Amino acid sequence: MNGERILVVDDEPEILRCLRPALTACGYEVLSAETGRSALHAIASRAPDLVLLDLGLPDMDGKSVITQAGAFSKAPIVVLSARDREAEKISALDAGAVDYVEKPFAIGELMARLRAALRHAEREAGKIERVERGGLVIDLARRLVTKQGATVKLTPKEYELLAILARGDGRLLTHRQLLTAVWGPAHRDDSQYLRVFIGQLRSKIEDDPANPRLILTELGAGYRFAEAEA
Repeated sequence: MNGERILVVDDEPEILRCLRPALTACGYEVLSAETGRSALHAIASRAPDLVLLDLGLPDMDGKSVITQAGAFSKAPIVVLSARDREAEKISALDAGAVDYVEKPFAIGELMARLRAALRHAEREAGKIERVERGGLVIDLARRLVTKQGATVKLTPKEYELLAILARGDGRLLTHRQLLTAVWGPAHRDDSQYLRVFIGQLRSKIEDDPANPRLILTELGAGYRFAEAEA
């Protein structure tokens, strides 16, 4: 770790008591806030590298924090919330959160999600040019995809969809985010359309399309590209 600064926004003291030693042990500097307003102030004044945000804050909904913070900060926001309804998850991701972890949570999984979010932010800042997963190579600079050294023939839309997923580097992308990015706002609700293209991509890049290991499904929410092995 490089001493990244993480802001934990939650009004439950026991959450911070649980998270602070785990985050500190992993080499992170830990900041905290208990309200939406204090969180926005901390994001603006302390410039955290990542924000871990509960949606149920005493003064405002966490989604408002996501929206307002996105106007002046590029720090990735990972939601940590007891709200497990699909609609809540999707709306938080559509608002700009990069991931969503439900309470109660496993520390190991949460740390892995944080590492993925930080890695993605770092690569975005440095612009990802090449993504490799086993024998699959996605050369984003040359718009070339190969598998075990052989060129994978993709349509322009298939490539665009794969490139967006690959740049996500393990981050969950909602159906709406993918549809809007590839096909435009008019198609943002065409989930069946997206499923067809995901199926086509899997048939071309997965060893076993019926049991995908590269393009992973988050039921009811969207898709994520497999993270690089540590």
